[in-house]
Amino acid sequence: MDSNASTAGPASMAGNAGDEGRAFVYTTYIRTTPDELWKALTDPVFTRRYWGVAFESDWTAGSTMVWEEGGRTTSDPAQVVLAAEPGRLLSYTWHTFTPEWALAVGIGEDVYARLREEGRSKVTYRIEPAGDMVKLTVVHDDLDPRGTIRALVAEGWPALISSLKSLLETGEELPEVPR
Repeated sequence: MDSNASTAGPASMAGNAGDEGRAFVYTTYIRTTPDELWKALTDPVFTRRYWGVAFESDWTAGSTMVWEEGGRTTSDPAQVVLAAEPGRLLSYTWHTFTPEWALAVGIGEDVYARLREEGRSKVTYRIEPAGDMVKLTVVHDDLDPRGTIRALVAEGWPALISSLKSLLETGEELPEVPR
């Protein structure tokens, strides 16, 4: 495989003037099609493999999203699809933090309390054809630049997107990164 054709770029911060660090941005190139990448982002069979999460949604703007992870369901009326253009763009609000989720993923009470104090963030996936590959840009936005969520997603997104990339290119997701 051509190593230049499918390497992940480093994570970076981006934002508008006066909005420094409110977004975490990660870009990679994946040897796949826009349609296959869309399916991998929305189909519970795929998301469960590389993320351990299954989403329940009809993937239209305004629709709610239910997150199922390890037998726990997280739902909230504010957990919604913001934009959905198959093969091009997907955006949604980030999940609601619950005590059950924090316990299951090993988040202590002090960290959980800080997470609950931060405002809801959103995630946008931009999908762009790039020859026989697809350029995927993940933007996790509306973050407190010094917040707990920002620190967690800065660590989580690179591992998650690397596993997605591996699954689409080789048929095998990566093992979960130790925490």
